[in-house]
Amino acid sequence: MRENRLYNDLAWTWPIISPPENYIKESEEYRKLILKYAKRDVKTLLHLGCGGGHNDCTLKRYFEVTGVDVSSAMLDLARKLNPEVTYLEGDMRAIRLGQTFDTVCILDSIDYMLTVDDLSAAFKTACDHLKPGGVFLTGIEEKPDTFKQNKTMVTQGTKEDLHITLIENLYDPDLSDTTYQSTLVFLIRQGEKLAIEVDRHLLGIFSVETWIDLMTKVGFEVKLVNLGLDDPHYPEVPMLIGIKPLEREKTGRWES
Repeated sequence: MRENRLYNDLAWTWPIISPPENYIKESEEYRKLILKYAKRDVKTLLHLGCGGGHNDCTLKRYFEVTGVDVSSAMLDLARKLNPEVTYLEGDMRAIRLGQTFDTVCILDSIDYMLTVDDLSAAFKTACDHLKPGGVFLTGIEEKPDTFKQNKTMVTQGTKEDLHITLIENLYDPDLSDTTYQSTLVFLIRQGEKLAIEVDRHLLGIFSVETWIDLMTKVGFEVKLVNLGLDDPHYPEVPMLIGIKPLEREKTGRWES
Protein backbone atom coordinates (compact mmCIF):
# COMPACT_ATOMS: atom_id res chain seq x y z
CA MET A 1 0.00 0.00 0.00
CA ARG A 2 1.29 3.46 -0.91
CA GLU A 3 1.50 5.78 2.08
CA ASN A 4 0.92 9.49 2.73
CA ARG A 5 -0.96 9.98 -0.53
CA LEU A 6 -3.06 12.69 1.10
CA TYR A 7 0.04 14.88 1.02
CA ASN A 8 0.91 13.99 -2.55
CA ASP A 9 -1.47 12.88 -5.31
CA LEU A 10 -4.60 13.09 -3.12
CA ALA A 11 -3.85 16.53 -1.68
CA TRP A 12 -6.50 18.06 -3.96
CA THR A 13 -9.22 16.31 -1.94
CA TRP A 14 -8.38 18.06 1.34
CA PRO A 15 -10.12 21.43 0.74
CA ILE A 16 -13.25 19.48 -0.19
CA ILE A 17 -13.20 17.06 2.75
CA SER A 18 -12.04 19.58 5.34
CA PRO A 19 -12.61 23.15 4.10
CA PRO A 20 -10.91 26.18 5.70
CA GLU A 21 -14.14 27.38 7.33
CA ASN A 22 -14.11 24.25 9.51
CA TYR A 23 -10.95 25.60 11.20
CA ILE A 24 -12.22 29.02 12.25
CA LYS A 25 -13.37 28.10 15.78
CA GLU A 26 -10.23 26.22 16.73
CA SER A 27 -7.93 28.84 15.21
CA GLU A 28 -9.67 31.57 17.22
CA GLU A 29 -9.05 29.53 20.38
CA TYR A 30 -5.38 29.11 19.45
CA ARG A 31 -5.13 32.88 19.14
CA LYS A 32 -6.66 33.34 22.59
CA LEU A 33 -4.22 30.89 24.16
CA ILE A 34 -1.25 32.55 22.47
CA LEU A 35 -2.23 36.01 23.69
CA LYS A 36 -3.07 34.74 27.18
CA TYR A 37 0.32 33.13 27.83
CA ALA A 38 2.74 35.25 25.80
CA LYS A 39 5.07 37.49 27.79
CA ARG A 40 5.68 39.77 24.83
CA ASP A 41 3.67 41.47 22.09
CA VAL A 42 2.75 38.92 19.45
CA LYS A 43 2.95 40.06 15.84
CA THR A 44 4.74 37.23 14.01
CA LEU A 45 3.82 33.53 13.93
CA LEU A 46 5.71 30.53 12.56
CA HIS A 47 3.47 27.57 11.70
CA LEU A 48 5.54 24.39 11.41
CA GLY A 49 3.72 21.64 9.51
CA CYS A 50 1.18 24.10 8.09
CA GLY A 51 -0.34 21.66 5.58
CA GLY A 52 -2.81 23.29 3.20
CA GLY A 53 -2.94 26.51 5.23
CA HIS A 54 -6.47 26.09 6.61
CA ASN A 55 -5.59 27.33 10.12
CA ASP A 56 -3.52 30.11 8.58
CA CYS A 57 -6.63 31.38 6.81
CA THR A 58 -7.84 32.61 10.22
CA LEU A 59 -4.50 33.22 11.97
CA LYS A 60 -3.32 35.60 9.22
CA ARG A 61 -6.01 38.04 10.32
CA TYR A 62 -4.11 38.58 13.56
CA PHE A 63 -0.47 37.72 12.90
CA GLU A 64 2.16 37.93 10.17
CA VAL A 65 2.32 34.21 9.34
CA THR A 66 5.18 32.13 7.95
CA GLY A 67 4.36 28.49 7.16
CA VAL A 68 6.64 25.48 6.74
CA ASP A 69 5.72 22.00 5.47
CA VAL A 70 7.41 18.99 3.86
CA SER A 71 4.63 18.48 1.30
CA SER A 72 5.01 20.55 -1.86
CA ALA A 73 1.46 19.59 -2.87
CA MET A 74 0.03 20.95 0.37
CA LEU A 75 2.15 24.09 0.08
CA ASP A 76 0.71 24.70 -3.40
CA LEU A 77 -2.77 24.65 -1.86
CA ALA A 78 -1.67 26.91 1.01
CA ARG A 79 -0.16 29.51 -1.33
CA LYS A 80 -3.33 29.58 -3.41
CA LEU A 81 -5.51 29.99 -0.30
CA ASN A 82 -3.24 32.50 1.47
CA PRO A 83 -1.17 34.42 -1.11
CA GLU A 84 -0.12 36.98 1.50
CA VAL A 85 1.55 34.32 3.69
CA THR A 86 5.19 33.24 3.25
CA TYR A 87 5.40 29.47 2.72
CA LEU A 88 8.61 27.44 2.73
CA GLU A 89 9.32 23.76 2.18
CA GLY A 90 11.15 22.03 5.02
CA ASP A 91 11.18 19.40 7.76
CA MET A 92 10.12 20.64 11.21
CA ARG A 93 12.81 18.48 12.81
CA ALA A 94 15.70 20.14 11.03
CA ILE A 95 14.78 23.42 9.32
CA ARG A 96 16.50 26.60 10.51
CA LEU A 97 15.28 29.86 9.03
CA GLY A 98 17.82 32.21 10.61
CA GLN A 99 15.11 34.31 12.24
CA THR A 100 12.89 34.22 15.32
CA PHE A 101 9.17 34.76 15.85
CA ASP A 102 6.84 35.93 18.62
CA THR A 103 4.96 32.64 18.56
CA VAL A 104 5.42 29.18 17.01
CA CYS A 105 2.80 26.49 16.57
CA ILE A 106 2.75 22.87 15.46
CA LEU A 107 -0.81 21.62 15.21
CA ASP A 108 -2.06 18.29 13.72
CA SER A 109 1.24 17.70 11.93
CA ILE A 110 3.01 16.96 15.23
CA ASP A 111 1.37 13.51 14.91
CA TYR A 112 3.99 12.59 12.30
CA MET A 113 6.78 12.58 14.88
CA LEU A 114 7.27 8.83 15.35
CA THR A 115 10.01 8.60 17.97
CA VAL A 116 11.09 10.44 21.09
CA ASP A 117 14.02 11.82 19.09
CA ASP A 118 11.65 13.10 16.37
CA LEU A 119 9.41 14.80 18.92
CA SER A 120 12.35 16.34 20.75
CA ALA A 121 13.84 17.62 17.49
CA ALA A 122 10.54 19.32 16.55
CA PHE A 123 10.39 20.98 19.98
CA LYS A 124 14.00 22.13 19.59
CA THR A 125 13.16 23.69 16.21
CA ALA A 126 10.24 25.52 17.78
CA CYS A 127 12.36 26.78 20.67
CA ASP A 128 15.20 27.89 18.41
CA HIS A 129 12.78 29.98 16.32
CA LEU A 130 11.02 31.58 19.29
CA LYS A 131 11.85 34.92 20.84
CA PRO A 132 12.22 35.11 24.65
CA GLY A 133 8.81 35.55 26.22
CA GLY A 134 7.16 33.98 23.18
CA VAL A 135 4.76 31.06 23.17
CA PHE A 136 4.94 27.66 21.50
CA LEU A 137 1.58 25.93 20.98
CA THR A 138 0.94 22.27 20.17
CA GLY A 139 -1.66 19.60 20.91
CA ILE A 140 -1.89 15.90 21.76
CA GLU A 141 -4.27 14.10 19.40
CA GLU A 142 -3.86 10.57 20.80
CA LYS A 143 -2.53 9.25 24.13
CA PRO A 144 -1.67 5.64 25.05
CA ASP A 145 -4.06 5.61 28.02
CA THR A 146 -7.09 6.74 25.99
CA PHE A 147 -6.37 5.24 22.55
CA LYS A 148 -9.38 3.40 21.11
CA GLN A 149 -8.45 0.45 18.93
CA ASN A 150 -10.25 0.46 15.55
CA LYS A 151 -11.76 3.90 16.12
CA THR A 152 -13.43 4.84 12.85
CA MET A 153 -14.52 8.29 11.67
CA VAL A 154 -16.40 9.39 8.57
CA THR A 155 -16.10 12.81 6.91
CA GLN A 156 -17.90 14.04 3.82
CA GLY A 157 -17.45 16.93 1.43
CA THR A 158 -19.03 18.15 -1.80
CA LYS A 159 -17.90 20.48 -4.56
CA GLU A 160 -20.27 20.92 -7.52
CA ASP A 161 -20.96 17.38 -8.79
CA LEU A 162 -18.02 15.86 -6.90
CA HIS A 163 -18.75 14.09 -3.61
CA ILE A 164 -16.04 12.64 -1.39
CA THR A 165 -16.52 10.41 1.64
CA LEU A 166 -13.43 9.82 3.79
CA ILE A 167 -13.36 6.86 6.16
CA GLU A 168 -10.49 6.92 8.67
CA ASN A 169 -9.61 3.95 10.86
CA LEU A 170 -7.08 4.02 13.71
CA TYR A 171 -5.26 0.82 14.62
CA ASP A 172 -2.23 0.00 16.75
CA PRO A 173 -0.66 -3.38 16.00
CA ASP A 174 1.90 -2.97 18.79
CA LEU A 175 0.75 -1.16 21.92
CA SER A 176 4.26 -1.22 23.35
CA ASP A 177 5.86 1.09 20.76
CA THR A 178 5.36 4.78 19.94
CA THR A 179 3.41 4.50 16.68
CA TYR A 180 -0.05 3.65 15.40
CA GLN A 181 -1.66 3.45 11.95
CA SER A 182 -4.27 5.68 10.36
CA THR A 183 -5.83 4.06 7.29
CA LEU A 184 -7.82 6.32 4.97
CA VAL A 185 -10.37 5.12 2.44
CA PHE A 186 -11.61 7.72 -0.06
CA LEU A 187 -14.92 7.16 -1.86
CA ILE A 188 -14.80 9.69 -4.70
CA ARG A 189 -18.05 9.99 -6.63
CA GLN A 190 -18.69 12.12 -9.69
CA GLY A 191 -22.10 11.45 -11.16
CA GLU A 192 -22.39 7.68 -11.49
CA LYS A 193 -18.62 7.16 -11.41
CA LEU A 194 -16.97 5.85 -8.25
CA ALA A 195 -13.24 5.79 -7.49
CA ILE A 196 -11.92 4.17 -4.33
CA GLU A 197 -8.50 5.27 -3.09
CA VAL A 198 -6.65 3.93 -0.05
CA ASP A 199 -3.93 5.64 1.95
CA ARG A 200 -2.07 4.85 5.17
CA HIS A 201 -0.27 7.11 7.61
CA LEU A 202 2.06 6.07 10.42
CA LEU A 203 1.63 8.40 13.41
CA GLY A 204 3.29 8.88 16.78
CA ILE A 205 1.76 8.31 20.22
CA PHE A 206 3.40 9.33 23.50
CA SER A 207 2.35 9.80 27.11
CA VAL A 208 1.56 13.31 28.31
CA GLU A 209 4.52 13.01 30.68
CA THR A 210 6.85 12.39 27.72
CA TRP A 211 5.59 15.49 25.93
CA ILE A 212 6.06 17.68 28.99
CA ASP A 213 9.49 16.21 29.81
CA LEU A 214 10.83 16.75 26.29
CA MET A 215 9.49 20.30 26.07
CA THR A 216 11.02 21.13 29.44
CA LYS A 217 14.40 19.73 28.42
CA VAL A 218 14.63 21.94 25.32
CA GLY A 219 14.01 25.02 27.45
CA PHE A 220 10.26 25.65 27.76
CA GLU A 221 8.19 26.48 30.80
CA VAL A 222 5.28 24.11 30.11
CA LYS A 223 1.57 24.44 30.83
CA LEU A 224 -1.10 21.84 30.02
CA VAL A 225 -4.46 23.39 29.12
CA ASN A 226 -7.73 22.41 27.46
CA LEU A 227 -8.89 23.83 24.16
CA GLY A 228 -11.96 25.83 25.17
CA LEU A 229 -14.38 24.55 22.53
CA ASP A 230 -17.83 23.59 23.75
CA ASP A 231 -18.67 21.85 20.49
CA PRO A 232 -19.35 18.10 19.94
CA HIS A 233 -17.72 18.30 16.49
CA TYR A 234 -14.33 19.01 18.11
CA PRO A 235 -12.62 16.23 20.05
CA GLU A 236 -11.05 17.04 23.41
CA VAL A 237 -7.42 17.72 22.58
CA PRO A 238 -5.06 18.62 25.45
CA MET A 239 -2.98 21.64 24.43
CA LEU A 240 0.58 22.22 25.56
CA ILE A 241 1.84 25.76 25.99
CA GLY A 242 5.60 26.23 25.96
CA ILE A 243 6.78 29.63 27.19
CA LYS A 244 10.36 30.57 26.35
CA PRO A 245 11.83 32.28 29.43
CA LEU A 246 12.95 35.88 29.28
CA GLU A 247 16.70 36.41 29.52
CA ARG A 248 18.69 39.18 31.10
CA GLU A 249 20.94 41.16 28.84
CA LYS A 250 24.39 42.19 30.05
CA THR A 251 22.98 45.61 30.83
CA GLY A 252 20.55 44.08 33.29
CA ARG A 253 17.52 45.01 31.23
CA TRP A 254 14.98 42.38 30.29
CA GLU A 255 15.32 41.30 26.66
CA SER A 256 12.42 42.32 24.44
